[in-house]
Amino acid sequence: MAEREAHKHELVPEHKLLSKEAGEEILSQFRVSRMQIPKIKAKDAALVGMGAKIGQLVEVTRQDGSVNYRLVVES
Repeated sequence: MAEREAHKHELVPEHKLLSKEAGEEILSQFRVSRMQIPKIKAKDAALVGMGAKIGQLVEVTRQDGSVNYRLVVES
C-alpha cells in the first residue's frame, strides 16, 4: 500500500485534526500542558494529506471507541 493511502487502511484508527480552540478546551478539560500530551510526527502516514501543523492536536479514535490525543511535532 502506498504511504499516502496508509490512513485509509482498516487497522489505522481515525485521526481528526482539532481546531486551536478545541485543542485548548481539551488541554483545559484534562488539566495538562501541550508537553504532557503524547506526540505524533507531522509526517506520520496517518496524517498525510490532512494538513497537520506543528503544535496542533489530533484526536485519535480507535475501533473500540477509546479516544486519545496527540501533539503534532516535527518529523
